[in-house]
Parts: sequence; C-alpha cells; structure tokens
Amino acid sequence: MYDPTVARLTYRALLGRRRALILGALPLLLVVISLAVRALAGADDQTAADVLGGLALATMVPIIGVIAGTGAIGPEIDDGSVVYLLSKPIKRPTIIYTKLIVAVAVTMVFSAVPTLIAGFILNGNGQQVAVAYTVAALVASIAYAALFLLLGTVSRHAVVFGLVYALIWEALFGSLVPGARTLSVQQWSLAVAEKVAGGELITSDVGLTTATVALAVVTVLATWYAGQKLRTLTLAGEE
Repeated sequence: MYDPTVARLTYRALLGRRRALILGALPLLLVVISLAVRALAGADDQTAADVLGGLALATMVPIIGVIAGTGAIGPEIDDGSVVYLLSKPIKRPTIIYTKLIVAVAVTMVFSAVPTLIAGFILNGNGQQVAVAYTVAALVASIAYAALFLLLGTVSRHAVVFGLVYALIWEALFGSLVPGARTLSVQQWSLAVAEKVAGGELITSDVGLTTATVALAVVTVLATWYAGQKLRTLTLAGEE
C-alpha cells in the first residue's frame, strides 16, 4: 500500500522552496519564543506547559497539518496533474495511503521535533512536559494529516477551510467552549500527553480511552473516505 514514486513526487511538492519556508517558519518561531521565555522567566514547569500547549499543540501542529495534508494532493487536483497520476496502474487506495504517510511524516518532523526542542529549552523536560507534548504532537499529526488530506481531496478551498478549523475550532472554540472540546483533535492528543506526564500540569476534557478511539476512528474514516472520493474523481476525469 505504498508507492515510492508517488511518495517521491509528494515529498517534492511538499518540500519545495516556498512551502518549506512556510513549514519552517512556525517551528523557528516556537524555538525563538522558547529561548526568550527561558531567558526572561527561567526554567518553570507551568510556563513550559503553557507555551507548548498554547503555541505548539494548539496552533503550530494543526497549521502544519493543514499545509502538509492539503498540500499532499490539493495542488495536483487544482492544476489537473492528478489525472496523469490516476492514469498510471496504481491502485487508488495506494495513492491515498502513500500521500498520507508522506503528510504524516512531514507534519511530525516539522511539529514534534521542534516541540521537543522547545520543551527542553523551556524547562529541561521537567515533569516530562517536553516528552508529553512531543507525544501529543506525534499522535495529533496523524489525525490532522488524515483530516486535511481528505479536505484536500474534496474541496478546492481546502487550505481556507483547514485554517478555519485549525484557528477557529481548535484554537478558539476548543479552548473556550466545553462541548467543542470533546470533538477536538487537540483535546484527544492532550489526553495522551496527560497520561505521559502523569501530573497536574497537563489536563484534558477527554478520557484516554475515548481519545484513543476517537483518534483512530477519525484517521481511519478520513483516509477511507479520501480513497472513495479519489475513485469518484477518476471516473469524472475519464468521462
């Protein structure tokens, strides 16, 4: 279910000069802010949790997920080059799974790695804060990549809708509205972080079992439906 050629083309599309600069901007900003906070406030566990939770997990990870997930297939659909790819003897689910793997890998590298670095800068991983948020970023990367890959498959305005979800639903409603928190990838990943940290610094409104099931279901369903939509797109192109 993995095609090296599709993967190479997808990596090339995602890591082109312009998109790579965009992908690298937020991680760089996170590290710079962490250095400034450490210099001004010293090593403080609560401050580290606030920065990693508010800037890394709530903002950086979903935005990078939008860029990687939608960018894995959206531009090919927009410019029509996906028809060339679909004309090759490659199973449609293989295309989706390969692009998902690439999108997940890119999202993890540009979100989880800087989160870990920022965590060690902020408090040296005191109370496992850095590791906990890194694990949360890893699991969130999978769900975000699947969701935004689906969005890139079904809509020509995937980036706009993805940013609305990331910045309005996740960052705003997910933080302020109790009911919305239970339907938030951020809260599901926070449940995993809470388990890793094992303290009171990191909390989630969702239980670990519920969060784990939700992350798995969303990832599987989004990937499956993206494959179905790609089949429909093939038929439309052939017609």
